[in-house]
Amino acid sequence: MNKLYSFKVKYATKDDIPAISKITKEAFLRYCSLAQIPPDVDALRETHEDILRDIENKTVFVAFIDGEPVGSVRVGMIDEKTAYLSRFGVDENHRNSGIGKILLNVVDNLMKEHNVEKLMLHTSSAALSLVRFYYGRGFYISSVEYSRGYPRAELVKYYKNRGD
Repeated sequence: MNKLYSFKVKYATKDDIPAISKITKEAFLRYCSLAQIPPDVDALRETHEDILRDIENKTVFVAFIDGEPVGSVRVGMIDEKTAYLSRFGVDENHRNSGIGKILLNVVDNLMKEHNVEKLMLHTSSAALSLVRFYYGRGFYISSVEYSRGYPRAELVKYYKNRGD
């Protein structure tokens, strides 16, 4: 008999900070490995206070399976029509299970509700599996920059036709 799982995505609260921290650190250690860079990115130095500040100033979602936190993502507004996605991660034991897609679907719905036209993010252009994942979700590379010492792709997703 197949086991049924309870899946939930909610807005993060202060109580979720330890889980968000754990998920983020695991995800960004993997990111550094995929990008072939030293494990010295901002996400790995983030404090609980930094996460609380993001919960207060951005939209932060947490995904749960059977009450266990398994993924998180943050979205901040750049201006009234443009948002920036950051600190996206899924627990290592639940990767490739659809949680990332579900979290991005929740973000997509939020963007559409608020008439956001463009969602942006950065990821290592050397992390092919991540670039493929984002391409599969409707993003494309708009530029590549080297300000952090490695090639970081800026990816964008438009929610309205650019000619509208």
